Amino acid sequence: MQTIRQAAMAGTFYPEDGQVLIAHVHSMLHEAARDLPPGSTAPAPKALVVPHAGYIYSGPTAAMAYARLLPLRYTIRRVVLIGPAHRVPVRGLALPDVQSFVTPLGRVELDQPAMNKLQGLPQVVVSSAAHAQEHSLEVQLPFLQAVLDDFNLVPLVVGSASPAEVAQVLDAVWGGDETLIVISSDLSHFLSYGEAQRVDRNTVDHILGLQEDLGPEQACGGAGINGLIHAARTHGLQPHLLQLCNSGDTAGDKARVVGYASFLFSATEAE
Repeated sequence: MQTIRQAAMAGTFYPEDGQVLIAHVHSMLHEAARDLPPGSTAPAPKALVVPHAGYIYSGPTAAMAYARLLPLRYTIRRVVLIGPAHRVPVRGLALPDVQSFVTPLGRVELDQPAMNKLQGLPQVVVSSAAHAQEHSLEVQLPFLQAVLDDFNLVPLVVGSASPAEVAQVLDAVWGGDETLIVISSDLSHFLSYGEAQRVDRNTVDHILGLQEDLGPEQACGGAGINGLIHAARTHGLQPHLLQLCNSGDTAGDKARVVGYASFLFSATEAE
């Protein structure tokens, strides 16, 4: 068994120098925190949906969700992180065969007991290949390292899986206030600016309506979002849109854009 999954996207999706990286992440979080309602009493999130493109494209949108975790720095001790398989076909959900993930900000230990528990489910496999070059999980880690104090990680790459299969995995590690669920997903890919706005608005409406029918053309991490929605309906969680934009609004041209959104799921309506 391997012990460490090394950072594969440092220097491409985000800065590889640790000091530059943490300064960049803190800057995005600071800007996002400025937009939070003053004196907000919004309930703590149980789950987040965040994008996973390069930080210059989707980092500020992700920061809008991660800034909500700042008051929970010492409460959240485990993060269940689910992202789509971009490079290796996966049937079901795949765990890695390592004990920790490493970024330029340091090591994140994996929750081995929770992972062992999940391996008892028929839709869960172990695949080092599925995780080795997968960016959808890795780009979330520096944000989590910046906003949380000490946490363990349960990382899963999802391929072909039904909402019920994903929800069963989430239920197995649902936990209490110490456990946060993060679903990594971008929205539409390579549409024109106006068409992307139309398609992504429809996708947002589906998520806010707790409709677990997203396809990959709407969200590359649709399987993970559908599973979260399935679980949210069971556990009484409500979704709240934090930000919606696309790469044409950030660092790209408007001829072919990628859509980004961040959501918070909580037990009661968020502010």
